[in-house]
Amino acid sequence: MSMKRLLFGTLAMALATASVTAPQPVNASVVIAGTRVVYPESESEVTVRLTNDGKTPALTQTWLDRGDPNAAPSTIEVPFTVTPPVARIDPGKAQTIRIIYTGEPLPKDKETVFWMNMLEVPPKPGDDMAESNTLQMAYRTRIKLFFRPAGLKASDAAAAPARVVWRLHQAGSERSIQASNPSPFHVSIANLEVKGGGRSARFDEGGMIGPGETKTFPLKGEVPAGSDTRVMYHAINDYGGAIDGEAPLGASAAAQTPAP
Repeated sequence: MSMKRLLFGTLAMALATASVTAPQPVNASVVIAGTRVVYPESESEVTVRLTNDGKTPALTQTWLDRGDPNAAPSTIEVPFTVTPPVARIDPGKAQTIRIIYTGEPLPKDKETVFWMNMLEVPPKPGDDMAESNTLQMAYRTRIKLFFRPAGLKASDAAAAPARVVWRLHQAGSERSIQASNPSPFHVSIANLEVKGGGRSARFDEGGMIGPGETKTFPLKGEVPAGSDTRVMYHAINDYGGAIDGEAPLGASAAAQTPAP
């Protein structure tokens, strides 16, 4: 049986699990070390650590996709091999996942984003639970994987949020903010606030601006429009940490300054 068929079959089985009783608190046991993966082209592979913080063994499946969360693993074509794709992790133990680039051509002048999926399949109920109605949950976690060509430097990636150009945008009565990213890196925004003239409006839902892209984020609050209006943003770096900065509206890249 091919690995893609195995992944798809177990995924379908996990998501079609058993009968339901009254709701109860449930939590995933297996956690991924980190909130994103950066794959430098110069590396032969990168590794990701999965740790089982629960009290029972867990079966995990790991695969990559190109951004469609509904794509069946059996249909996905990505230039990477994930090993092991299926692993049992005992309580308190960890499993290292290896991700290997298989060499298919990807853009050399900008990052490419993929998504790493980790599905945690719960163990089957024991004999003492066989006669009771139970709800079993399969937990799926997705994090971004950025493939970074050899010509792009990590230091430049950290500076990419400061290169974003911000402009207010209005469609009817709805006001939003446009973010244009001239850099070759993906810029992930956790939240932002537009302030000026004693007014402020926020965007708290998070978003990502790809290389060369312009994205529009809806604002909630009183949107300022004066010459003193500034954008306070919270971006995310390669390690999941915060990059806090501010910029004037419509400013050139050189005019933007990091927050103190």
